[in-house]
Amino acid sequence: MIRKKKILKLESAKHIGGHRLVLTFSDGKEQTVDFGHFLENSRHPEIRKFLNPKNFKSFTIENGDLMWGDFDLIFPIMDLYENKLDHGEVAVSKPRISSAAR
Repeated sequence: MIRKKKILKLESAKHIGGHRLVLTFSDGKEQTVDFGHFLENSRHPEIRKFLNPKNFKSFTIENGDLMWGDFDLIFPIMDLYENKLDHGEVAVSKPRISSAAR
């Protein structure tokens, strides 16, 4: 017997204040996701523009995905489902000063 795998999709998204959305998925799971930390830590101006409440609230659901603009900002469905937007910060190493330069 061949079993069809169900594709996980986003069914609905509701803004609940700040940069938080309540997301409901096709399997019934509901997840509150705060995008604030992700947006604040981005250095890219095209992402940081969504810190503006008006821009942030302009999200849509297209084919089961949460997106802003014309793919200006979109997240992998599993990141939203697991509420894991930050995948670790890139460590910026400080330049080493040689002992001769001290």
